[in-house]
Amino acid sequence: MATISVKKEVLEDLVDFKLRFIATEINRILTKWNRKSIDQFLKDAREGVLEEAEDDAIDLTNLVDQRNSLYKLKAGWSSS
Repeated sequence: MATISVKKEVLEDLVDFKLRFIATEINRILTKWNRKSIDQFLKDAREGVLEEAEDDAIDLTNLVDQRNSLYKLKAGWSSS
């Protein structure tokens, strides 16, 4: 595995871009199902209130996990 040097500002820009993309995808899913809350959408999908929502629920869960990982990464940069 190769190691490269990258300016912190470039990494921050890349992470911010990815976070904006994730936010757009989350909003797209919530809008598609006419929901305002991630938790409400996941609850409705799990309980069968929203038919055929399983794939979007999985995608949304993965997006939230990615978003949380990126926020943790950014928090680690500010503490160092």
